[in-house]
Amino acid sequence: MKDLILIPNIQDPDGFYAELLAVHQGRDDAGSQALNARLILILANHVGDRAVLRQALELAGRAG
Repeated sequence: MKDLILIPNIQDPDGFYAELLAVHQGRDDAGSQALNARLILILANHVGDRAVLRQALELAGRAG
């Protein structure tokens, strides 16, 4: 089983954040929520490992 990577691991995180904001530009709340849901499912499919995905769900569920 792989462990969830919790240390910064995105190349050019500021660039990624700018792209994320840009893809949301011009969308209403419902459109942004739908985009986020699609993005989550695409990335979850890429990860594929259910144990890692479960760790991510547990961590996200604790935050906020």
